[in-house]
Amino acid sequence: MDQAMSETVQTRPFAPFEWLLSGRYLRARRREGFISVIAGFSFLGIMLGVATLIIVMAVMNGFRKELLDKILGLNGHLLVQPLESPLTDWKDVADRISQVPGIKLAAPVVDGQGLGSSPYNASGIFIRGIRGEDLNSLPSIAKNIKQGSLEGFDEGQGVAIGRRLADSLSLHAGDMITLISPKGAVTPMGVTPRIKPYRIAAVFEIGMSEYDSGFVFMPLKEAQAYFNRNNDVSAIEVFTNNPDKIEAFRKSVTEAAGRPIFLVDWRQRNATFFNALQVERNVMFLILTLIVLVAALNIISGLIMLVKDKGSDIAILRTMGASQGAIMRIFLITGASIGVVGTITGFLVGVLICMNIESIRQFLSWLTSTEIFDPTIYFLSKLPAEIDFGETSAVVIMALTLSFLATLYPSWRAARLDPVEALRYE
Repeated sequence: MDQAMSETVQTRPFAPFEWLLSGRYLRARRREGFISVIAGFSFLGIMLGVATLIIVMAVMNGFRKELLDKILGLNGHLLVQPLESPLTDWKDVADRISQVPGIKLAAPVVDGQGLGSSPYNASGIFIRGIRGEDLNSLPSIAKNIKQGSLEGFDEGQGVAIGRRLADSLSLHAGDMITLISPKGAVTPMGVTPRIKPYRIAAVFEIGMSEYDSGFVFMPLKEAQAYFNRNNDVSAIEVFTNNPDKIEAFRKSVTEAAGRPIFLVDWRQRNATFFNALQVERNVMFLILTLIVLVAALNIISGLIMLVKDKGSDIAILRTMGASQGAIMRIFLITGASIGVVGTITGFLVGVLICMNIESIRQFLSWLTSTEIFDPTIYFLSKLPAEIDFGETSAVVIMALTLSFLATLYPSWRAARLDPVEALRYE
């Protein structure tokens, strides 16, 4: 019998009594209220940090995706420009390029700047001459006609303008818009501006303020005459089926052109813009990670105070036969629970907000009577959010890892507590 009493009963790791004690320590009594407050702030910090990280990353991804779709929906993935001689053979070059596998469209264009005016206002514009069939092949334009139509675009002298430009000039489909170009006819008195009225055949809205307020599409032949082009074009806009693999098309397009050309891809044309987006995204990630880090430090301070307060409890548990490993696991579970619950709650809150972010924006705009996310500043007409599974998983794993690491030192300190020293002054 004495032998049986002297035997030590070994419990398995993470036994029920360890979970029971951890839960008890999380529900602090009144005299331990300050420790409970620290634990609450740690939970809120991790929850807000994870939710904010997920929301910000999703919005930045949405920005990039929407802007990329809008920019590449209107401008070619590859811009073919002439070398040595003008592009007078643009028809043959465009036909040969369009036969390259993976090329969706090769559209000859004539580009120029000008001024659009009406009896009510005037605005600087970008004029693009393009064939009607090519314009109808651009979904961002053809599927977003708000007034009028593109039927018979090549035959007439009508133009297609953006919705914001139409609103600023107080014009509608069927009205006349006067286009003014500084490069007009050459006279003995010098070059005179070219001024010509055009009927508005269609009004489009693609959702990007810069394009909706500044683009005017004109029939290609009319644009050649308007800008004094001698049956040549400015460039050929080439659209591919995979803009992310644009390098693979460079060689085949150059060979298909059959003449000296200069190629510029969409990454070169928008390098500054997208690089700025990437830098901003990385900086925001680092800054918001500090929120999670501060919350993890709160877990450390809260657990250290809890260990100090529970010194006598630890000593009694040790004298009753609890191992150092059991004591360490008790406080490990206590601290990790705050991090795990905070991370899961933050994840759910972040995903929920991302799924309803445009409705939330509209509600806040209504509540504050201000324009949150002004399209004229941010280019897009609505707030986008695109949740990336890999990034969201990385945020969750990072928060869980920081929370777990934060519990190691206080738990180790609790396990190393000497029962004799802890009970001496009790």
